[in-house]
Amino acid sequence: MNPFEIKYNMLNVSLKSYILTIELNNPDQHNAITDELIDELCSVLDIANRTIDVRVAILGAVGKSFCAGGDIKGMKNQTGMFAGENEELRQRYLHGIQQIPRAIENFRKPIIARLNGAAIGAGADITCMCDIRIAGASFKFGETFCKLGLVPGDGGAFFLTRVLGHAKAMELYITCEIINAEEANRIGLLNHLVADSELNAKALEVATQIAKNAPIAVSMTKQAVKATRSQELNNHLEMMATYQAISQRTSDHVEGLDALIEKREPDFKGV
Repeated sequence: MNPFEIKYNMLNVSLKSYILTIELNNPDQHNAITDELIDELCSVLDIANRTIDVRVAILGAVGKSFCAGGDIKGMKNQTGMFAGENEELRQRYLHGIQQIPRAIENFRKPIIARLNGAAIGAGADITCMCDIRIAGASFKFGETFCKLGLVPGDGGAFFLTRVLGHAKAMELYITCEIINAEEANRIGLLNHLVADSELNAKALEVATQIAKNAPIAVSMTKQAVKATRSQELNNHLEMMATYQAISQRTSDHVEGLDALIEKREPDFKGV
């Protein structure tokens, strides 16, 4: 069975023209994060990571919100992922919601966040785990953990700091300010801001542009850019020499050269 044709409870998943679209699908709860959603999302990303026909992914959502973060009722009732005392809760985070940043970080292909409505708390953090963020005009972003007496336990501070820098990330976390789409765009959180009616088309346009490029080179370039978070120059240069030696002997490199010389679009195969 095609794993991308399976009926998921918390996701809509489809694959077309090398573009995998994943939509959070629990609109009645504003796509709040549940154990089931975590399991399904991490499973799909793992499968997609090993599927050559997936070259880029779009992560979006059904309904009026991208993701409202944690389930407030579950927090209040201390049920589900919020059940148990200190050590049990610690284990639930390690083996629960923290699987999302690990799955996204380990995803070797570009992932685009297609942002409609609000992304709050852990929902906001998930947007920063993605490589590119495209939002509609209704988008709102809020790191509201401290307002609930919580910390970003999903690991979001690791990502937001790298997207916006230390000072702005700190401000957003400790003020709990909810910013609108224009402000998110102004501070550099977004790659593209469009009208809500143009959001799907813009995300697909960018994904298509990525999917047309040589997938091995795209994947290794993504890994190289991410690695600069912690590398020294000499380590980075060593890594890039290895990557270039690999990419320069792929069939896609030959195809890219031939297409350039013949003044046509390349037909990359991922080999």
